[in-house]
Amino acid sequence: MLEFTEYTKFLIALIAIVNPIGIIPIYISLTAQYDSAQKALIARLVVISATLILLIAAFFGEIILQFFGISINSFRVGGGILLLLMAISMLNDTHKNLQQNKTMVEQSGESIAIVPLAMPLLAGPGAISTVIINAYKGNGIEHYLLISLDIFILGLLLWIILKLVPWIARHMSTVGIHISTRISGLILAAIAVEFIANGLKGLFPGLI
Repeated sequence: MLEFTEYTKFLIALIAIVNPIGIIPIYISLTAQYDSAQKALIARLVVISATLILLIAAFFGEIILQFFGISINSFRVGGGILLLLMAISMLNDTHKNLQQNKTMVEQSGESIAIVPLAMPLLAGPGAISTVIINAYKGNGIEHYLLISLDIFILGLLLWIILKLVPWIARHMSTVGIHISTRISGLILAAIAVEFIANGLKGLFPGLI
C-alpha cells in the first residue's frame, strides 16, 4: 500500500487524462436526436463501460505486460510519450480532434455509448496506461481497493457531469470548455514528463 497522497495524485491524473469536461461538445452533438430517457441510458452506459475498462486494466494490466514480456519501465516511457502526445493535442487542436472522432462514430455501426464515448475518448490508451502503471506501484488488497475506489470516484464524477450536460450547455460557452481542456492538457504534459523520467531512470540507472 502506498501513501495516501499517491492515491490522490492518481485520481487527479485520471481526471486530467479522461477530461470529462472536454467530451461535453461531442456528447451533446451525438445525442442531440435522442430524448431525455435515451440520453440518460447513454450516460449510464458510458459511465459503466469506462469504469469497467479501467478496473480491468487495474487488475489484469500487469499480467498482460508480463505475457508480452514488456517491462514496467518501458511501459512508463511508452505511456509517457503517449500522454505527452495527447497533451499536445489537447493544447493545440481540440476542436479538430473532436470533429475527427465524431466522423469516426458516424462511419461505424457501434453504439455511441461504447465507441467512442467510453473508449477511446474517456477510457483511452492514456487512461489505461496510467491505471496500469499506478496499480503496479503497490500490492495487497488495500492497494487495489484504493485504486478501485479512485476509479469509482472518477466514474461518479463522469455520471454527475453527464447528468448536468443540459445545464452545463446553457451556462458554459465553447470557449470555456476549450480553456478547461487546455488546462487539463498542461497538467497532463507535466504528468507525462514525470512518467518518461521515471521510466528512463529505471531503464538506464547509470545515467542518474
